[in-house]
Amino acid sequence: MPFIEFNQNQRTKAGVIFPDVASHPLRVSPQSRLEEAIGLALAINLDVVYSEILKIREIKPAAFIGQGVIERIKEVCDRQQIELLIVDASLSPIQQRTLEQKLKIKVIDRTALILEIFGERAQTKEGKLQVELAHLTYQRSRLVRSWTHLERQRGGAGFLGGPGETQIELDRRIIDDKILRIKKELEKVKQTRHIQRSARKRVPYPVVALVGYTNAGKSSLFNRLSSADVLAKDLLFATLDPAMKKIKLPSGREVILSDTVGFISDLPHELIMAFRATLEEVVSAEVVVHVRDISNPESKEQKQDVLKVLESLGLQDIENQSHYIELFNKIDLLSPQDKENAQKQASKGRNRVLVSALTGEGCNKFLHVLDDILAQEEQILKVRIPVEDGKMIAWLHKNSEILSSNQEEKYIDYQIRMDAKSAGMLQKMLNN
Repeated sequence: MPFIEFNQNQRTKAGVIFPDVASHPLRVSPQSRLEEAIGLALAINLDVVYSEILKIREIKPAAFIGQGVIERIKEVCDRQQIELLIVDASLSPIQQRTLEQKLKIKVIDRTALILEIFGERAQTKEGKLQVELAHLTYQRSRLVRSWTHLERQRGGAGFLGGPGETQIELDRRIIDDKILRIKKELEKVKQTRHIQRSARKRVPYPVVALVGYTNAGKSSLFNRLSSADVLAKDLLFATLDPAMKKIKLPSGREVILSDTVGFISDLPHELIMAFRATLEEVVSAEVVVHVRDISNPESKEQKQDVLKVLESLGLQDIENQSHYIELFNKIDLLSPQDKENAQKQASKGRNRVLVSALTGEGCNKFLHVLDDILAQEEQILKVRIPVEDGKMIAWLHKNSEILSSNQEEKYIDYQIRMDAKSAGMLQKMLNN
């Protein structure tokens, strides 16, 4: 479901620039940020023929970068026959329009690029709705007074008309109507997911959510542990739609493993909100497993980006919680010395495990750690319930795992397994 119309017969030639603004210090190196932006462009099969880090002292309100730099970039674009310029920053509508007018080519920013990738990759109905909502929210802010020569170059959902205030108002109304319709459809999806979660709780199977920076190896690990066939490629955002599968732990306990969309630095706000329904699996999960690409030089910075997104979802201080596991993935790519250093680093925190989704090394240890965490959170209890107490019996079936039951004339003896919170609630109910 791409939103930008590219040449379908051949790969579109693109340029990628990263403006390194002196007043906006980075946690990662400018080179790493540029390489990530190039990786995003390659993820939608663009032909990147030019890339550059632009050192600028301050952001220009009109075009983000200065006139002299624009002229130099235009010469490069004309010479290389570049059709699309990607600016790895957040452009205002005016800055985007000004750059397009001066360069005479299509210009998109980081948010638009990520939205384009999501538009191509979403497969499920829910995923497509979420992407469309995010894109419409973003596109609404791009409606400006005049498109001038770029009218024909703008692709998308086909609702953007020509210049003029009346046309803009019409476009905005059409977008608003679409946003309202999609939100209603997503609400239905959200209700369906809630019903599905309730059904799982009645079984119940604990949910274990895999999270991490994009391309950290979550889907490869998911496939390794569950014998599934989820797309796992060396691409940014290879997985967008959530995947879930039941797996058995060494103790025999069964859990639902959930693979989620990868996070990224400066994740567009529109996408965080639009994918809220998908990420609710993370919020409600019994265990959160943070998969890190420990072979990446920016692994520490990527970790902070993931924790920041989790915090925005309401998971405060998740790193210090007992139900948080940190996996140092891709150890097969480390040298012996780097692997030893990673082991020392892992030993300084709890619930840290070195793994390789590719070779399987460390995966069995991870499953045992996961088993231990879930065992600590659960209690096995014996309770006797009067046969006529249908309400209590229904509550037990909904909130615990029934291990065994023995019905006598007036009572039913249950052996159940439940988490500590539910056990506390049960105790209060029995005492009343």
